[in-house]
This record gives sequence, C-alpha cells and structure tokens, in this order.
Amino acid sequence: MTRVLLPLLGLALTIYAVIDCIQTDQEAQRNLPKLAWVVLILLFPPIGAIAWFVAGRPRRGYGDRGRGPGRPGTPLGPDDDPDFLRNL
Repeated sequence: MTRVLLPLLGLALTIYAVIDCIQTDQEAQRNLPKLAWVVLILLFPPIGAIAWFVAGRPRRGYGDRGRGPGRPGTPLGPDDDPDFLRNL
C-alpha cells in the first residue's frame, strides 16, 4: 500500500505546486522568476515542490485570506466606504 501511496502523494504535491506557481502573480513570487520555479518544481519533484512552498510562494498573513479593505476591486463595508459616509 505504501509503495503506491507515497509516489501518488509526491505526484499530487508536485501537480499542486506547479498549478499554484503558475497562478501566482509574477510580482508576488519570491526569490526566483516564475519560469525558474516551474522548471525547479518539475526537475526535482518532491524537493522542488517543497522549496516552492517554503521559499517561493508569497507570504500570506493571518488577515490576507479573504476579501476586504486593501485588496483592489473588493467591496468595502458601509462604515469603511468614504463615498457612503459622505452621503449620510
């Protein structure tokens, strides 16, 4: 069972890392350009994927996971919207 499970886990991790790397903005990536990260992930499957998650993926703080103020194009609450407050 482990002969099949471990390679499948490594393959799934590699596929997830490649997709995550491709979808990440070029400006947000750390340490290497996007093409270099994709090549690194594909050439060294488990190690490259782990390196992407540790050293290449953008850092996300606790409050950066959802929508909210500070993200372009996201709606603000009424108490945070200056236009709404001006019309009161």
